[in-house]
Amino acid sequence: MFSGTMQAHALSHRAPTWPWLVLVALAAALYLFGLGSFYAPTNGDEMVYIHIARMTAESGHWLPLQSELVGTRNTKPPLLIWQAMVAGGWGQHWSLFALRLPSIAYTFATTALLAFFAHRMAPAPGKLRTACIAAALYLLFFSTFRYGRVYLTSAPETFWLALPMWWLLWLHLRGRTVASPAHQLGAWAYTLIGIAMGLGAAYKSFALVAPTAAALWCAVLLSEPWNWRPAVRTTVGVTWSALLGLGIFALWFVLDPNPAEVWQEFVVAENAGKMSSSLGYWQAALYGAYPMWTQLLAYPANGGLLALPVLGFCLHALARGWRPRYYAHLSPALWVLLAWLVVWLVVFTIPNQRSERYVIPAMPALAIAMALLWDRLHRVWFAATLLITVPALVMLGRIAWVMGSLGMASPTEVAMTLLAAGAGLAGAIAGFVRFSWVRNATLLACLAVLGCFTLMVQPISGDAAGYSTTVQSQMKGQRLAVPNGFTGQYERFHFVLPGARITPYDAEGRNTGALYPEMPAPQRLDRLLKEFDAVVWLQDDLNEQPSCLPHCRLVAQRWHVKSRHKDGEVTLDNLWQPQLWLFRREWLLTPAAGG
Repeated sequence: MFSGTMQAHALSHRAPTWPWLVLVALAAALYLFGLGSFYAPTNGDEMVYIHIARMTAESGHWLPLQSELVGTRNTKPPLLIWQAMVAGGWGQHWSLFALRLPSIAYTFATTALLAFFAHRMAPAPGKLRTACIAAALYLLFFSTFRYGRVYLTSAPETFWLALPMWWLLWLHLRGRTVASPAHQLGAWAYTLIGIAMGLGAAYKSFALVAPTAAALWCAVLLSEPWNWRPAVRTTVGVTWSALLGLGIFALWFVLDPNPAEVWQEFVVAENAGKMSSSLGYWQAALYGAYPMWTQLLAYPANGGLLALPVLGFCLHALARGWRPRYYAHLSPALWVLLAWLVVWLVVFTIPNQRSERYVIPAMPALAIAMALLWDRLHRVWFAATLLITVPALVMLGRIAWVMGSLGMASPTEVAMTLLAAGAGLAGAIAGFVRFSWVRNATLLACLAVLGCFTLMVQPISGDAAGYSTTVQSQMKGQRLAVPNGFTGQYERFHFVLPGARITPYDAEGRNTGALYPEMPAPQRLDRLLKEFDAVVWLQDDLNEQPSCLPHCRLVAQRWHVKSRHKDGEVTLDNLWQPQLWLFRREWLLTPAAGG
């Protein structure tokens, strides 16, 4: 499958490597820039788990976990929650930047490891270039950008669960003749591997022990000639590692004062529920909400803007995988990557609930494999990607320009966004003008899109775009009704207006029965103002004024990005006018004095 992939083009080898180092440095810097933004790409449930971490920290105890949200208290293992509690200083340094920073550390550690092994696996010359390509690919995969830099993340389990595979790769790549890995992996090695499995599982789920153990077992046996004695030794060792990993995860039940609730909420509801379906297994697998075929596209889906090059890689590998003679040419290290990628995909095709997010811990292997094949991937996949990034860059630049015209962004902020968009467009043009550059131009264009987005939302993300310290002081201790467009999203107001006593109400068309969603907007606002000291209300139309005036007081306002749109609200006719469908104001209102 990978035969012949170790010979890159001579011109590529002679090219300078400093542009690649700059690309990786820019991608890494982008991960830190805007880290505290509410608009950073993330999972919608991030605020749910920040809420659990805040409530648990306020309790003053590690366990049990605390939550005001029904059915969420034990839906993630405690290590994820404890990470936030420690990073936030048990509430003393409670900021999105602080809570998300550990994820960056994990992501950068994983990036460094995969770059190291890509460097060791690549042929000379061009080792540094291949390492940089692998690092850039991993950082530019949207799954990494979305789940590798914010709080609700896959970065910790990806780091811990990859350690056994890194160790196996190291045994194969040490550069001197030694005993086979099956003989070198002794009791201490399998014990350390089990600890790594347990720590990874303690961030997400005990279920992750299964693909980790299976991938390690397959990788060890496939990467060396078959012999029944090493096979038995490997099976016993991996079994011990898996049991130890499960034992570490099971400490949650020992330490938690309410183990029965942990069992019911986490094991039964959160995990076992993903294996059951009222349709029956095969009907759900073929025709249900999560059919098996969608999981086959898990790796391209995780690639985001790089989905087409990832798809091209997968098809390239499959085309050669049908020919048995190619497997004889695979090096042991490539067998490890192959087992890593295939086993994770197969394992997470089995549950009834399937998601591309489940294979994120195998994305480091994908980055290395793609980097090794970089010069053999067909250019058409990269050209098609550029055709997608060009309109994305133009639209992001247009939104930034509109933000400037509305007074949301300063001329300098608009200029920085337009500069990033221009750099991406220049790279795309260069890729088309000189087609041999199209692969590298694609990485630059993808970086520009992510950078453009981050720069674009920066004016509405910083402290200057929030409520003043005077307003925050005024709201401390006050009963405040705030909009909630998704489960737990109201938690963000604990950062915006710290110290306020916050109660959520349904907003943006989400009807969960909280605080009079059936009422017409003007009557609902009046009712909330009667029951609370203050209300945060979302503008429905850009030209609208608070309907409660003059019987209420507008204390402050800030810009809000509308996340839910009705049918027909965004059309081709108004797409170029984002002010008509994207931006609204958020008003902080109080009852008028004596009202």
